[in-house]
Amino acid sequence: MSRVPFSFELYPPRSAASATALHETIDRLAAAGPDFLSVTYGAGGSTGGRSLEILRYIRSRTSVEPLAHLTCVGNTYAGATRLIREFLDAGILSFLALRGDPPAGLDEGAPFLGDLESSAQLVQLIDRVQAERAPYEESPVPGNPGAVRVAPRRKVSIAVAAFPNGHPRSAYSSQHVDALLAKQAAGATLAITQLFFHPDDYLAFVERARHAGVSIPILPGIMPITSPARLARVLELTGEELPGELSIALEVEPTTEGRRQVGIAWAADLARAVVDGGAPGVHLYAFNQHETVLDVLAHAGIIPALELSSPLKGNP
Repeated sequence: MSRVPFSFELYPPRSAASATALHETIDRLAAAGPDFLSVTYGAGGSTGGRSLEILRYIRSRTSVEPLAHLTCVGNTYAGATRLIREFLDAGILSFLALRGDPPAGLDEGAPFLGDLESSAQLVQLIDRVQAERAPYEESPVPGNPGAVRVAPRRKVSIAVAAFPNGHPRSAYSSQHVDALLAKQAAGATLAITQLFFHPDDYLAFVERARHAGVSIPILPGIMPITSPARLARVLELTGEELPGELSIALEVEPTTEGRRQVGIAWAADLARAVVDGGAPGVHLYAFNQHETVLDVLAHAGIIPALELSSPLKGNP
């Protein structure tokens, strides 16, 4: 069986104390061999500094590609340009361009702060900022002080979001596909989906997107749901429909570890099904913990089952 690419999403630590634990998680995830580790960025720059710290840690302490999230909401052109330059100066060459959530306390109808109206505009800005830099890069030549090796500068890779079941703010049924086409036209090189709960949600969306002209890879985003509270929160944030079988399985399971195993089993089945259906890999939302997502990959047959936790309960 050929290798199935995989990747993980992390978020910046909320305190100095949690940074140490996150470093351990990064080390453990990196050892599994992901294609990239993405780090979220708070709306309006609420966690920007800590995001950059974690991205630098990934770049300097692992061999894994770091991917920086950038958001439109709360960013001016000037502010976004400065931030992109800061990431590029740190050697970050992979981005996820997002529109972002409304600032705290504002609903969808309220005017947003910032100049960038869509993630497609942010994609174009990232490309433009890099194009303004020198077209080559220099690296030292070992054993020759003062000598440098000149090579063409690597072009940035820019991922964007995709929504298998439609965006909550879509004005018509195919708007999320049209939006993905616009992001591709702007220069996006990869799409990562919002979470979904059934394989056909992803596979049917990919088929519609391909028929419409989307040609970039569409990576399925999968989140292990390990408690009723987490499921409720995810549904609140995404507007997805309640997955009845998963919800019941989590509700009737009496133990925390049992609910964790339910969530791992569901996510592993989902990953296996979309890969079998042609997905170019899987992207897992890790919640800054390594055990659960690594168990998902192991039970899906994507990585070796070295140290699995207790036997899984199958989907109901």
